[in-house]
Amino acid sequence: MERTQASEARDFELHLTGRDGPLTLDRRDFLKIFGAGIVVFFTISDWSVLEAQAQRRDYPADFNAYLRIGEDGRVTVFSGKIEMGQGVVTSLAQMAAEELGVALASVDMVMGDTKSCPWDMGTFGSMSTRFFGPALRGAAAEARAVLVDLAAEKLGAPKADLAVADGVVFVARDRKRRVTFGELAKGRTIARHLEGRPKLRPVSEWTVSGRSAKRTDGRAKVTGQAQYAGDIRVKGMLYASVLRPPAHGATLKHADTSAASAMAGVTVVERDGLIAALHAEPDRAARAIAAVKAEWDVPPPKANTETIFDHLIAVAPAPQERDRKGDLAEGERAAAERFEHRYENGYGAHAPMETHTALASFEDGRLTVWAATQTPFPDQARLAEALDMKVDDVRVITPFVGGGFGGKSGTTLQSVEAAKLSRITGRPVQVCFDRAEEFFYDTFRPAAVVKIHSGLDRDAQIVLWDYQVWYAGARSTEPIYDVPNQLVRVYGQWGRDAEGAHPFATGPWRAPGANINVFARESQLDIMAAKAGLDPLEFRLRNTTDARALSVLKEAAARFGWKPAKAPSGRGVGIACGLDAGTYVALCAEVQVDRASGAVKVKRIVCAQDMGQVVNPDGATMQMEGCIAMGLGYALTEEVRFDGGRIDERNFDTYRLPRFSMMPKIETFLVKNDMLTPQGGGEPALVPVGAAVANAIFDAVGARVFEMPMTPEVVKEAMA
Repeated sequence: MERTQASEARDFELHLTGRDGPLTLDRRDFLKIFGAGIVVFFTISDWSVLEAQAQRRDYPADFNAYLRIGEDGRVTVFSGKIEMGQGVVTSLAQMAAEELGVALASVDMVMGDTKSCPWDMGTFGSMSTRFFGPALRGAAAEARAVLVDLAAEKLGAPKADLAVADGVVFVARDRKRRVTFGELAKGRTIARHLEGRPKLRPVSEWTVSGRSAKRTDGRAKVTGQAQYAGDIRVKGMLYASVLRPPAHGATLKHADTSAASAMAGVTVVERDGLIAALHAEPDRAARAIAAVKAEWDVPPPKANTETIFDHLIAVAPAPQERDRKGDLAEGERAAAERFEHRYENGYGAHAPMETHTALASFEDGRLTVWAATQTPFPDQARLAEALDMKVDDVRVITPFVGGGFGGKSGTTLQSVEAAKLSRITGRPVQVCFDRAEEFFYDTFRPAAVVKIHSGLDRDAQIVLWDYQVWYAGARSTEPIYDVPNQLVRVYGQWGRDAEGAHPFATGPWRAPGANINVFARESQLDIMAAKAGLDPLEFRLRNTTDARALSVLKEAAARFGWKPAKAPSGRGVGIACGLDAGTYVALCAEVQVDRASGAVKVKRIVCAQDMGQVVNPDGATMQMEGCIAMGLGYALTEEVRFDGGRIDERNFDTYRLPRFSMMPKIETFLVKNDMLTPQGGGEPALVPVGAAVANAIFDAVGARVFEMPMTPEVVKEAMA
């Protein structure tokens, strides 16, 4: 059937990320929809910062970004990044608007569509603004240069006499001689490859970036118009419920699906180990799968909640060495006091509000999947492999994502199941995990162990730092304190390197590994400060010359009203410093500890953060506040209990996320540092929360806690 212009406009409006929701657009068809315009393609593989990241396999060297200026003057940005609540849909649009010279309201974002956006490795690691941001700014700067060239021809004026503002190019001395971006784009399609570095606007000239902007997705989300994967509906779709094992590693012996098959309207699929019940209504599909009688072989457990830490040390591979400096033996000789402690952190779930969800549709040999994912392009490749298809025949579309925290990167089970079932049934199929499935199939934050052997000389200077970490990786282990003799040894990583060590899958959990690493380091710092008889802040200040660390420590302390005292002082105050994703953070915490029960109430947290240039101050503040709230969960309440492959947590009645009643007074401050390009903002403030709370507990009751979460039972045992 021939599509009308009106229907095309409706489709575009329904899928637009920005004012009205997520946009999905085929790059091959956008000229048909929008009409002619200016298109800028560019490659930045020669940019040193991204090249360095590519060499470390953090980011692809052949990264491309695309943007378009339409006939109506609107700007469309195509990005492989996705929006999952962190606000990059707004901050990236600000960066484009700034370099182009247009209003933020005129920028639309197309995100996470493998058919219309440039390849991207995924949205994680606080890298969207740091690494895609410069690419986007470069594209916008080049587009602006193209528009100025066109305007000079049209206005008959030298380029040097022209200025740009709000999507208009004009003669600076005669503003009546003007032409809009839309007028310049009309009837033209221009593709230009960017050569060399674009001239970017300095911070001193920013008018859009650097200012707080209302979230462009805010209205859609607060009114309920925003669509997530579970909201997508297509004609003829079925909902699938899949038979699940009782434990990881279990194998199916026998399944009787006769009762499910007898239910009206139910389709039962049994193929290649996949058993599912499908129905046009999701609750009926769930009832049908519950009627399947299955017998399973469950392997005996190798570890449980209590034995996991010793198990991890026993099965760990040989260590990788990092940050070697000086000689540990020399540090031993120089140390007047030595300290040796072990720190532990259990498994944690991501527990996003939106569970893993995917809707798959096969049509004419091509597959389209709407998925809740942080990694649409890697998912596309995994789907193609799982279904033995060409990558170009698979399209992944990412609507808004309702929280990820690392848990929606690298996991495609729901998408693969939906795709297979769609191909088998010939109808679109949605697989949406219930909460129990979400907990069961989550790639948990790995349990981890840290051992630190450190030493102080007679002047209370750290002279020895022997750091060993099991299965948390090296993130945030880099030194921010001045230690002449140090070594970091990393035994195993989270993710694939940990296969076989854990009873189930593990993966990145917001600032992967950094939380336990900073918890251990900053706790050890406080232990040494107490032994030296020094105030915890003073001890840190005298043991670092890192200017950025000094600035956030001093800012947080000043804003908190820190009064020097040796811990434990009985006041219940603690401090900690972290470095993550290029951002420095210092936290001061005030707690109250119930000596009878061990319960900890965090009363106040003050956070100072140096993240370089700040694109959206309100957005940065929201991320800091969210990090602190989430940090209280990993610090105090969140732990996945298990016995072998059996997961005890099935819902929020036992897995305790932070409640409103747990929230302290939170005060956040951005430390100005416009000399540095924008750094990560989605994770850093999370990193020192556990350490600051642990140090405050010690200051309150004199009990040192060496494990997280610091539940009442753990704190009470420490006091005993």
